[in-house]
Amino acid sequence: MEFLAIILGLFFLIKGGEFLFNGSLSASIKLQIPRFIVGLTIVSFATSAPELVVSVQSAVKGFPDLALGNIVGSNVANLALVLGIVAIITPIKIEKVFYKYDWPIMIVVTLLFYFLIKTNDNLSRIEGVIFIIFLMAYLIFLVFYQKSRITQDEFFDDDKTTSYVKIFYLIVIGGFLLWLGSEVLIKGAVSLATKLGVSERIVSVSIIAFGTSIPELSTSIIAIINKEHNISVGNLIGSNIFDMIGVIGITSILSPIYISDKGLINSDLVWMVSLAFLILPLVFFPNRMRFGRSEGIILIIFYIFFISRLF
Repeated sequence: MEFLAIILGLFFLIKGGEFLFNGSLSASIKLQIPRFIVGLTIVSFATSAPELVVSVQSAVKGFPDLALGNIVGSNVANLALVLGIVAIITPIKIEKVFYKYDWPIMIVVTLLFYFLIKTNDNLSRIEGVIFIIFLMAYLIFLVFYQKSRITQDEFFDDDKTTSYVKIFYLIVIGGFLLWLGSEVLIKGAVSLATKLGVSERIVSVSIIAFGTSIPELSTSIIAIINKEHNISVGNLIGSNIFDMIGVIGITSILSPIYISDKGLINSDLVWMVSLAFLILPLVFFPNRMRFGRSEGIILIIFYIFFISRLF
C-alpha cells in the first residue's frame, strides 16, 4: 500500500507539473512575454515544481529530512543518472562556456549550500533569504549576459493558441494535482520508512528523489528522440542550481529546516559535492569537451554506488 501511495503521489506530481507548465507557457504566449524570460522563469519553475511542493510540504509537516533529502537526491540523480543515460544514448558536445560559467557557478552554490547546512545542522529563514538573493543574482546574470543560451524556447510553439478558460483550468488543475501528489507522497514515504525501519532521509534521497527527477529525464529523452541538439550539461546544472538556492531558499523561509539525520550531512551531501567536482575532469578525460558513453557509464556507476550504500 505504501509503494502504491508513493507511485500515485509521483504520478500526480508529474502530471501536475505538466498541467502547470502548459498553462503557464500558454499564458506567457498570450501575454507576449519574451521567450528567453519564459525559459528562465516558467520552464525552470515548472520542472522544479514537484521538488518545491514536496520540500515545502515536508518541512511544514515536520519532516525536514524529507525536504532536504529530496533536493540532495534529485541533484545527484540529475547529474549522475539523467546525464549518464543521455550521454550513453547520444554524445553531448561541451561548450567552453561550461567551464567558464556553468561549472564555477554550480560549485560556488554547492559549497555555499553545504557549508550553511554543515555549520549548525539547519537552515534558518535568514539563510533562506541568502539563497533567494543568490537566485536573483543568478537570474540577472542570465538575463543580461547569457540570454542567448536559453534554448528551452525551441520547444515553444507560438502557433498553438489556448483560450484563457483552458489556461485557467490547466493552472488550477496543475496546482491541485501538485498539492494532492505531495500529500499522498509524503504520507506514503513516511509510512514506508516506518514499516521498513529506515529513516525518512533514505526514502527521500532514493525513491522520492528519483521520482521528482523523472521530468528532467523524460524531457531529455524526448528531445533526443526529436533530434533536438539543445541538451547540454548546462541545462541540468541550471536545474540543480535552482533546486539548491530556489527550492530550499523558499522552503526554509516558509519553514526553517532542522536536520535530525546526520547521515544527510555527513554522507549524502558529501556525495553531492563530490559529484559536482567530478563533472569537470569528465569533460576533459577520456574524451575532451564531450560527454560520451564512457563518461555516461562512469556517472551511472557513481549513481549505483550512491544508492546502494543507503541500504
